[in-house]
Formats: sequence, structure tokens, C-alpha cells
Amino acid sequence: MKRLQYTTGLCGLMLLFGAKAMAQSGINSLYSAYGIGDQEEKDYTRNYGLGSSGIARRSDLYLNELNPASYSAIPRQHFIFDVSLRGQSATYKDASSLNQTAGDVNIRRVALGFRASNRWGISAGFGAFSTVNYKLTSTTYVDTSPQLTTKEGNGGINKVYISNAFRLTKNFSVGVSSNFLFGPNNIVTNVGGDTVSTKIQRYAFNINFNTGLQYSGKISKNWVLGLGATYRFKTNMKYERSLIIMNSSETTLFEDDLAKETITLPEQYGAGISLGNGTFTWVADWRRQMWADTRKSTTDYRLANSDRYSTGIEYSKRRTYGQQQQEGLVLQGGFSYYNSYLIVNNNQIRDVSGTLGVSLPSKNGALRYYLGIEVGQRGTTSAGLIKENYVNAVFNFTLRDIWFIRRTYE
Repeated sequence: MKRLQYTTGLCGLMLLFGAKAMAQSGINSLYSAYGIGDQEEKDYTRNYGLGSSGIARRSDLYLNELNPASYSAIPRQHFIFDVSLRGQSATYKDASSLNQTAGDVNIRRVALGFRASNRWGISAGFGAFSTVNYKLTSTTYVDTSPQLTTKEGNGGINKVYISNAFRLTKNFSVGVSSNFLFGPNNIVTNVGGDTVSTKIQRYAFNINFNTGLQYSGKISKNWVLGLGATYRFKTNMKYERSLIIMNSSETTLFEDDLAKETITLPEQYGAGISLGNGTFTWVADWRRQMWADTRKSTTDYRLANSDRYSTGIEYSKRRTYGQQQQEGLVLQGGFSYYNSYLIVNNNQIRDVSGTLGVSLPSKNGALRYYLGIEVGQRGTTSAGLIKENYVNAVFNFTLRDIWFIRRTYE
């Protein structure tokens, strides 16, 4: 009972801390104004320091949502609880004199997982799928008179998921994630500092499925090879829209429903490889999204197929207690290169970053602390665009406990 109270209380504290972080505002990003916003391509678990690579990794020590097939490796009678927070700082530059900075702290993921049977692992959680947060200014002419126009966007798509994994044989596992995607994307426009603003309120929702396959087997006495593949199905995101006219105190003066809108979330392919001996592990991933097939384009931007390449290496120090080994200090380094799905002013937006990670256990071994650092650059100063230089810090807390143990007496 004490173990259950300790675990439940700690989970509650993590959730409260995460809820407080969720209330913080996001970083203003020009590129979140297009499509579905800044699509989340990072993984905020222990994969973060590996360039967010891990499609081929088994998840006996943490929850790996990059491949739902990995959950079949959760140990029997183990309960795993994850909370991930991100602190972010960004500097924005253009070809002239713009040089601004911004920062925020947000919760990025909360998840739990356990082994349901000898061959069946389950995980459930929620996190961000995409983020919208921007403020753009331009000049609009009203009766030949120039007026400053401000357009602000906020919101994004959230993801709540349930993943199931099944071990088919000693080496092969399959998995499927059922994802409920939902969230607002609001656009507020004000012309000339008027006391009346126009708000386009949009809300998206639909269900999406992601599947995975993993192979893990020894290729020598000490080395284990892992292979993984994932596929995300195409989904039509349905947006309900309404027009709202507001005054300066955000009191609604007029409201009307608009025609529904559909944005296609394309299929995604992924493949990964891992090679490890218990102390050193190397991983590499590739992911492609078929955005060009959606044929979405405007005078401001168009969509293209996106590709993300990432790799990383991990060192894990093992401690031996009797006949059992436990994981101690973990050090990581990684790299990622992302050709995004956005082409703005004939420039495909690219994101390049390097990562470091370190993980330490608590004294009793039940709680594990993780810190990941990422330094990267996105965009360009060409063609009137903005270059973003950013530093991210990820704090992950993983609680592993043994449940469902029945006491025996002699």
C-alpha cells in the first residue's frame, strides 16, 4: 500500500507541475502560420539526445512512442510513468536589422505504460502534435490610406493516444497507435489599431492510426541488431469554422458559422536501425511525409514531401548487484536534419540541430531523471524570410515501479 501511495502521489505532483508549465505562452514562429502549424517532429523521451531517433529501439526502460511495437518489451508487472517538459529560447533574424529573442516553458508529453500479458504491452498518453503561435504585421491600404494590419494566430493540434504492442515471436513485434487529434487554430486580425477585431475561430478533430514493426536479435555474443519500420495512415483533418467580431475587451459583437474546411494529413513512412552491446548503442532513423500528394498551395506557400534524417550514439554505465544489472549514468549525442513540408517564397524550410543527453537514476532506482539539450537553426534570411536560432532543454522524469505482486508467507 505504501508503494502504491508513493507512486500515485509522485505521479500527481508531476502532473501538477506539467499543468503549470502548459499554461505558459508559446514562442512566436513565422512558420507556424502555414498549414497545420509547427508539426512536432521531436521525441521528448530518452530518444531526444539521440537526435530524436529510436524507431528500432526496444523500450524496456522507458516509453518509446516513435514505434508502437516497442511496448511489447515493457517488463512484466512493471508500471512506467513519463512526464516531459521543454524550455525553449529562440533568436529571430532577417536580412536587415531584425534581431529578437523569445522563450517559454511547456509540457510536451505525459504517458504511462504497462505489460498486460506475456506478449501484450499497452501505453497511453497525450502531447502536442502541432503548435500555432505567431504575430505578423503588414500594411493595408484603406481608401488609399496606409494602415498597419496585425494578424495573430494561436492554438495547434493535440494528440491523445492509446498504443498496443504484441510480441509475435522471440524477435518480432507489431504495434498500433490509435490517435485522437483535436485542437483550435484561431486567427485574430486588426486593421489600423481599430477597437474592433475580426476573429476566425477554427477547431480540428479526427482519428489517426500509426502502425509499427520491430525486429531485435543477436548478431554475435554481445551485439544486438534492431530494425524498425512505421507507417502512419492518411487522415482528413476536419475544421469547423466561425467568424467572430469583437471589441477591444473581447466582447462578441457578431458571430456566424462558416463553411467547414478539410486539411489532409498525409501518410508517413519511417525506418530505423539500432546496434548495441548493452554499453554502447548506435541508432539512426529516416521519416518521410507525403505532403506533395495533398496538392495544397497558395500564393504564399506550397507543400512538399518532407524528409527527416537523424542519428545518435549512447553510452550506458551498468552496475551489477548480485546476479542483476542496473543502468546507471547514461550519456548521449545526436544529430538531425529535417527538410520540412513548407516551401515559402520558393525556399524549402530546413531545420538542422545537434543534441546531447544525460540520464541519472534516483537512489532507490524507481525514478529516473533525464536532461536533453538541443542547439539548432531553422529557416533562412533569403527571400524576405526569417532565420530562427534556438536552444531547447528537455526535462524528462520516468517513474518505474513494480505492481501486482502478491505476498507469499511460509
